[in-house]
Amino acid sequence: MADEIFETEDIYTLTDEDGSEKQFALLGSCEVEGVEYMALIPLEEGTEEYVILKRGVDEDGEDILVTIDDDEEFDRIADIFEDELFDEVDYDGEEK
Repeated sequence: MADEIFETEDIYTLTDEDGSEKQFALLGSCEVEGVEYMALIPLEEGTEEYVILKRGVDEDGEDILVTIDDDEEFDRIADIFEDELFDEVDYDGEEK
């Protein structure tokens, strides 16, 4: 199903549709059926919700991160991140 999910300390600056830039830390990534998905959390203080984006290619052939428009695809990938990535974290602050 999913290849290995890994944790890193990568920081990404993403630009939304309005041109606003925000920084995100990479929580982990996985590849499913040849598509790479990334779980990112905003570096803003007080934000605990993460986003899941998938790697795509723009019209110039450059790698980009895009939202997942298909609800079924999003739910399937979110379940993978919940099960594989976040299951390893003990909410007392220790890794399992």
